[in-house]
Amino acid sequence: MFASIAFYLFAAILLGAACAVVTSRNPVHSVLFLILAFFNAAALFLLAGAEFLAMILVIVYVGAVAVLFLFVVMMLDVNFAELRSGFQRYLPVGAAVGLVLFIELMLVLGGWKLAPDAAKLRFAPIPEKISNTAAIGRLLYTDYVFLFQAAGLVLLVAMIGAIVLTLRVKKTSRHQSIAAQVARTPADTLEMMDIGLGVGVKALGILRPKKPETLEDAAAGGHHGHGAPHAPEAR
Repeated sequence: MFASIAFYLFAAILLGAACAVVTSRNPVHSVLFLILAFFNAAALFLLAGAEFLAMILVIVYVGAVAVLFLFVVMMLDVNFAELRSGFQRYLPVGAAVGLVLFIELMLVLGGWKLAPDAAKLRFAPIPEKISNTAAIGRLLYTDYVFLFQAAGLVLLVAMIGAIVLTLRVKKTSRHQSIAAQVARTPADTLEMMDIGLGVGVKALGILRPKKPETLEDAAAGGHHGHGAPHAPEAR
């Protein structure tokens, strides 16, 4: 009885938070409602006996992804008036896409069929000899390994696409040519010169600053003028 009440309570809060994520005008509020939805989804996982998924949802999605969304939204200087300016212009296209998605969902729900053994599997006992984490790992890396790798590939393509779309290259910035650096030879960067012994850098025209002759001149910074240097005091 308590599990049923908790399930309907968490499910109702989850649906309300999900609707608030989409309908909220402030993006910061949307991210906060998203965090609330994640917590309630984690509670539903706990009720279903999947404690590993619940902890992953809280630690990874709430502790990393949602908080990152929140920081990015708060740091960006978003002009909301400018974003809403083109709403009426793109409304027909958005309505057409939404209508197509709604029709697809109706077709999926219309062709939905429950397996004959679905009701029995819902009341099947949880195996005691294996943990929840080990059971999930066994399913992911044995029965559904190809689907798991395909999902990772889709996420990789999405990440690369997001980087390409958001990358802004400035023409004024300096860029590094790796090919030119690898192809250069020592003759391009080094110059061999034949300098006699004891000549030093004077042959190259490099004159070093005059070295202070006494410690007092070095401490005074050369403010004693061009006269004779002071002799050190005898002790």
